[in-house]
Amino acid sequence: MSDYFQAGILAFIQGATEYLPISSSSHLIVVPVLFGWDDQGLPFDIAVHVGTLIASVWYFRADISNIFIDWVRSIVGFGSSDRSRLGWLIILASVPVAISGAMFHTVVENQLRSPAAIAFFTILFALALWLSDRYRRGERRIEHLDWKSAVLIGLGQAAAIVPGVSRSGIAMTVGLALGLSRGAAARFAFLLAIPVIAMAGVWQTSQLLASPAHTHWLIFGFAVFVSAVVAYLCIHYFLKFIERIGMLPFVVYRIVLGIALLVLFW
Repeated sequence: MSDYFQAGILAFIQGATEYLPISSSSHLIVVPVLFGWDDQGLPFDIAVHVGTLIASVWYFRADISNIFIDWVRSIVGFGSSDRSRLGWLIILASVPVAISGAMFHTVVENQLRSPAAIAFFTILFALALWLSDRYRRGERRIEHLDWKSAVLIGLGQAAAIVPGVSRSGIAMTVGLALGLSRGAAARFAFLLAIPVIAMAGVWQTSQLLASPAHTHWLIFGFAVFVSAVVAYLCIHYFLKFIERIGMLPFVVYRIVLGIALLVLFW
C-alpha cells in the first residue's frame, strides 16, 4: 500500500471496530470492495493490528502489571488471588482461539470472506448479542468468573475467525449470557483481546516472512499511530458509557450493515 489516504481510512476503521461489537475483519474486507481499492495486503493488516494491540496494552497497563505479578506469584508458591485467577482464566480462554485459527483459517479465507457471507454472520450474531443483552440475568463481576465460564467465552470467541462474527462481540455475548454485567463482559473481552491479537500478529508475521513483500514503512507507521489512537479512545468511551447505552445501538448498526451488504452484493 502506498496511499496515505487509504491507509488512514483503513487504520481508522480497524481502530474503531476492533473493540466494538461490530466486527473489524468484515469492515476491512468490505470497505476496499466498496471503494474499488486493491487488497491492502498482509503487512498492512499486521500494522493496524499492532496499533490496536498497543492501545489495549497501554489502556490496561496497570491491570496487566497487577495480573502478571500475581500470576507469577501463584506459580512460585505465594498463593492465589483474584488477579492471579484472572490471569489463568485469560490463558484458558485463549486456547480455543489458537486451535480454531490453526485448524480453520484456510477454510475461512477461501470460503467465508464474501460480502454475502459477512452479511449473514453480521446479522445472525447481532441478534445473538441483542438476546443476551436483553435477557441477561445478574451483574457478575470479572472476579466471579470460573474456569467453565472462561472456556465458554473462549469457545465463543473461537468462532470470531469467521468475518462478521466480531471477536469482542461474541465474547461479550457469551459473557452477558453467563450473567456478567455489561462493563464486566466488555472488560474481560478487551483483556482477552491482548493475547488473541498478539497470537494473530505472530501468525501473520510468520506468513509474511515466508513470502516477504515490499513494505512502505512510513505509511505503515502512520497506520499504526492512527489505529492505536482510535482504538484507545474507543476502549475508553465504550467502557465509560456501555452500562448506560447498552448493546442495542451496535445491534441496530450491525443489522443495517448486513441488510445493506445483502442489497449491494447478493
